[in-house]
Amino acid sequence: MNLSLGVKALVVFTCILFSALVGVGGGWLSHKPGGYKRDAVLVGGGTFGGTLTLVILVLATLGVL
Repeated sequence: MNLSLGVKALVVFTCILFSALVGVGGGWLSHKPGGYKRDAVLVGGGTFGGTLTLVILVLATLGVL
């Protein structure tokens, strides 16, 4: 695909927002009552990074980016 730079930036921004939502969900699901919040933040951060890497890699493979 031959997309303009603005459209590619919008796609990357959408990927970041999607990954942030997945990361928040992962952190929320991993949090245990009475447990440390830092553990949930670490899980959420790892989930965010993994999701963002996967989404960007798939879009690059498909030729969108």
